[in-house]
Amino acid sequence: MKAIGRLLLVAISLTGFGPGAFAQGGRAGDIVPGRYIVQLRDVASATAVSQRHGLRPTHVYHRTIRGFAGEIPPGQLQRLQQDPDVLRIVPDRIVTAISDPIQAKKGKPGGGSGGQVVPAGVLRVGANTVWTLVTGRGVGVAVLDTGLDHGHADLNIGGTLYDPFDGDGQDRNGHGTHVGGIIAAKNNTRDVVGVAPEATLYSVRVLDNTGTGTDATIIGGLESLLTEEHRGLVRVANLSLGRPAAGDDDIPLHQAVQSVVAAGITVVVAAGNDCGREVNDLVPARFPEVIAVASTTATDGRANRRGVFIPADTASYFATDGNWFDDHIGVTISAPGETREDVNNANLIQSVGILSTRLGGGTTSMSGSSMAAPHVAGAVALLLQADPSLAPEELRTVLIATADRPGVAPLDSPTRCYTFDGFREGILNVPAALGAVLGP
Repeated sequence: MKAIGRLLLVAISLTGFGPGAFAQGGRAGDIVPGRYIVQLRDVASATAVSQRHGLRPTHVYHRTIRGFAGEIPPGQLQRLQQDPDVLRIVPDRIVTAISDPIQAKKGKPGGGSGGQVVPAGVLRVGANTVWTLVTGRGVGVAVLDTGLDHGHADLNIGGTLYDPFDGDGQDRNGHGTHVGGIIAAKNNTRDVVGVAPEATLYSVRVLDNTGTGTDATIIGGLESLLTEEHRGLVRVANLSLGRPAAGDDDIPLHQAVQSVVAAGITVVVAAGNDCGREVNDLVPARFPEVIAVASTTATDGRANRRGVFIPADTASYFATDGNWFDDHIGVTISAPGETREDVNNANLIQSVGILSTRLGGGTTSMSGSSMAAPHVAGAVALLLQADPSLAPEELRTVLIATADRPGVAPLDSPTRCYTFDGFREGILNVPAALGAVLGP
């Protein structure tokens, strides 16, 4: 248990980016020894440069950035740095899912026997009130994550666009399946229903079975959205993942995100689960082209016998926040990343997660900004069904302008780690956003 101010935190591990470790071990942001991303000048050929230096890349990029990634021995690295076709070489860094993957293995498998549940997050953002008008039909949403459970009866999966690990896009962790259900679980008689229940999900598996990948796999997943075969399938990409920022080493990943957004794909990312950080400290959340989403509670929590409780729309105790900086919005908008936070008689806080689809069938609950971001990704899918011409920046503007309780929410968390950043961006408001798109 961890003391935080006058309240204590218990029962759930959510700080940082999660426990996933790459094959060599390490934490989010760590350099993978001996592995690099090589970015080339526009006229250079990745094949020609890699062959000239006797390299066998694990990833080759043509559409997001021009270059390749893979292992480079020290002697070859020095020669490669002197090649006039090389623009920059940066170390490959570990990226992880932004929540605790262990939670995804909890919950009751099977599901459906008790009928469909409309989760608290879907209710709080008002998505259920617009399904007579829009459901996300015809809009593709890429889930850049641990994959999707292709056997889950409550998910409409259009296929796999990328998987450098096993090739099949199948989730073997649970995080991606949970994220996908928040976006687009079907509106039927079983399990749960997502924000955009008729949107089509695409598996873009950039994280392995432990919820861990690298910059190279993330760029590869983004690259897959722009291939001739896949172009036009996806209008929204959800990235509930990240790592600490690393200065110029972030340039290739940033430029890959920019390329995807320039192609008309709205990129929604989790702001982070470290209350001791600002969004400006994290990537891809700090990139100005993305919609960064912070986590709040969806409903009032249970009070203890003293009447102490945590109300709806409170910043989650683990929330990474961030005000405006330079020319870039920190947190674009907040959305439910947990159902509620309960306070017991010993002043202990317990997070009650968002209910969504579970790896292997049925449902489970998880908490984190990983769960907040897909509420927004689903909302974007609804807006794009209403008006397919909307560009990513227009969608951002609509979400900001129509947020619920701007200037009031998120409410301050009572925990010591949380610090108000000076800006209350409001909570995702699906009916108001749709109204702004459809007009009078």
